[in-house]
Formats: sequence, structure tokens, C-alpha cells
Amino acid sequence: MVEQLGQEPDYDEMPPEISDFPIEVQEAFLLHTMMPDRWDGASGSYMGKDWVALEPLLNINEIEDKRICCFFLKHIESAHTMSVNEQVKRQQEVQMRRNKSK
Repeated sequence: MVEQLGQEPDYDEMPPEISDFPIEVQEAFLLHTMMPDRWDGASGSYMGKDWVALEPLLNINEIEDKRICCFFLKHIESAHTMSVNEQVKRQQEVQMRRNKSK
């Protein structure tokens, strides 16, 4: 990290801004926000992004290194999916507790 920044990271400026990342990571975050979400209607679980939309988005946004962008996008999606499902689970548990107390 020090070699890339030329200095020690400033932990008062954490988390980093999107602009602090390499362009490929910035592009992956952009595509992630543009891709539609998929939900399981029966369980209410978040299933991640709909990857069918990826190729047109790569072309529209003129992404040069599609392979590396997809690599970062998959990691972003994985972390996002786990986070959303944890949040959904907490909300469901709160609702179940409310229903039991009534």
C-alpha cells in the first residue's frame, strides 16, 4: 500500500472514496449500481445482480478491460449480496419478535 500511495494511509480518511481506487475498480462500482437487482419473491432473499445486463452495460460505458472489470465486479457483488441478506435477516428477526409480542 505504501508503495502505491507513496505514503502511509491516513486512517482518519477511511473508508476511501471511490476516486481513490484504480479506474477498473471505479468502473466496476459504476456497473454494479447500474445492474438490476434480483430478489426471491418467496423468501425475500436478495439473489444478487442480474448479470444478463452486463454485456450491454460494458459496451455502453466503453469499458476497455472487460475481464478485470468483471473480476472486481464479482467481488463487489459478493460482498454486497452478503450485506443485503444480513440486513434482510435482521429485519425479518425484528418483525418476528414484534409479531410474537402481540
